Amino acid sequence: MKKFTLCLKISLVSAFCTFLYAFSDPEALEQYTGYLQKTFIDHYDNAQENSQIKRYELNVTNNGFCRYKRYYSNGKTEYFAFKLAKFKDMDYYGTTSSGKLYIHTKSDDVIVQTYKDRGGDVDSMATQIIIPLKNMEAEDLNLIRDNFEKIIKLPPAEVPKAEVKSDD
Repeated sequence: MKKFTLCLKISLVSAFCTFLYAFSDPEALEQYTGYLQKTFIDHYDNAQENSQIKRYELNVTNNGFCRYKRYYSNGKTEYFAFKLAKFKDMDYYGTTSSGKLYIHTKSDDVIVQTYKDRGGDVDSMATQIIIPLKNMEAEDLNLIRDNFEKIIKLPPAEVPKAEVKSDD
């Protein structure tokens, strides 16, 4: 009878813990990507860009990708993208008022594409992406790193796979 009571207690405690966990608010990928998106947009520095750049798009998506696209006034387009889970390290070169953030990946994980270039369209891979930023304090950089590291530590089921579209 004592074994039955002990097993019953263990079962009830584990069921109660599972119940509480179901209603907890674990930090999700969307929170980390949302923070990165807001920080990159708020601190992006147009002044560092070449005067030939007409506009840019910088997106950190909820499916775990960072996409950076630059449109030049001559029609050329540069596109950079990498999966956030492939983050390795980052460096910031500059001052608090203006600098460049170098985001390094584990391997050749950054997709680099150019369109409408005089030398022809190019598809290649790189190990880093460079984003010009302004008004960056040390704590801002630490928070960016922390968000990247939290994304890396997410269980594989939490980080969604890229959607594959089929014509069927």
